[in-house]
Amino acid sequence: MSIAPQLRNLNIDLPACPSTLVKLSLLMADENCSTDQLAALIETDMALSSAVVRTVNSALFGLLKRVETVHEGIRYLGMAQVAGLTYEIGLRGAFPPSPLLQTIWDRAGVRGLAMGRIARQLDVDPWQAHTAGLFAESGRAVLYAYDRQRYTSLETDGSDEALLCAAEIEAFGVSHSALGAALCQSWGLSREVSDSVRARPNSPSQWGQERPAVQKLLTIGAAVDSLLLNPTRAADPQSVWAELEPVAHQVGLHFQAFQLATMRVCERLNIPQSEG
Repeated sequence: MSIAPQLRNLNIDLPACPSTLVKLSLLMADENCSTDQLAALIETDMALSSAVVRTVNSALFGLLKRVETVHEGIRYLGMAQVAGLTYEIGLRGAFPPSPLLQTIWDRAGVRGLAMGRIARQLDVDPWQAHTAGLFAESGRAVLYAYDRQRYTSLETDGSDEALLCAAEIEAFGVSHSALGAALCQSWGLSREVSDSVRARPNSPSQWGQERPAVQKLLTIGAAVDSLLLNPTRAADPQSVWAELEPVAHQVGLHFQAFQLATMRVCERLNIPQSEG
């Protein structure tokens, strides 16, 4: 898909999607996709398949039994989580390593994993949720790779997305959310994913202009960002839930189910939360 001209004016090159990930997107869009098909695709890239197995066996997933093949990993985690994990590894490989990017990818991994698990319990597409979580901050990596020194000079803690986007527009003429959405489009991801990445810095009062599926992704992402990735906000979960309850009703999520699903995922990831 084409990238908006205003992005091209900056001469910022978006990293090309590895061929395996292009095929993965097409496969995951097929409702008849099978475990065997997904495993066979990932296993065509030995470096990628070994990275998937190694990551699945890490402490983050907490499996009781180590897996030895991609097929086993899919059986334990499910297709959406393994596909999202494959994208995470592909994203890491598309950019030169650095401490800042490592922090971004670490958050992306946790965010994608949590969003996918929460979405599955709410009858929201877990593949879209996982992928939206992974790509949420990908535009920051694009800007960082474009001009590392200038981006580092304006970098904040990233907790206030609106302020960060304003600083990026002042420095570069474009925000990371716009670039992240463009990256999703250029890699052939769904419109729901790219729209959620684009709209992420907006306040919930502005989400009404988005399609219902996008609003749900934004709400799940807001819960994960507040309760898993922002220590200050996570210390006061009651206030987070007070803010999220009307938003959940607004976007058509059953609040109690949403709250319970999020709490379960937090507990599974060893991050205690209060019900509030």
